[in-house]
Amino acid sequence: MIIHTKYHGQMNVKEEQIILFENGIPGFLEEKQFVILPLSEDSPFVALQSVTSENLAFIVVSPFIFFKNYEFDLDESTAELLDIDNIEDVEVMTLLTMAEPFEKTTANLLAPIIVNRKNMLAKQVVLHDSPYTTKHPIGGESC
Repeated sequence: MIIHTKYHGQMNVKEEQIILFENGIPGFLEEKQFVILPLSEDSPFVALQSVTSENLAFIVVSPFIFFKNYEFDLDESTAELLDIDNIEDVEVMTLLTMAEPFEKTTANLLAPIIVNRKNMLAKQVVLHDSPYTTKHPIGGESC
């Protein structure tokens, strides 16, 4: 299928690349289908691009690259919603707020995106009773 993207223009994506957020993403509840697109070959940062809205793309990254000790317990209802059987099928991503200079870029560790790569179901989870915030500097101390 052909989609129009924020960073790469028109692209052809396969149906199996589409990630389904059944309940949307907080603030974008009507947006349910996204694809992950690399920003460049050698970058850990990727775009979480809406399939239906060309200008809606979030820069995301694995939080473990910058925060080696990042951890949380996934609630049972989310595990059931995403039909998670095996932890090996789970990918965790965090939304970034890009800034200049780059060291001031922040990661939202309070609300990670959980993707079941086996069935491509996903959800942004807001952690409760968590030490994390929505604005952890990626150039600062690790968690």
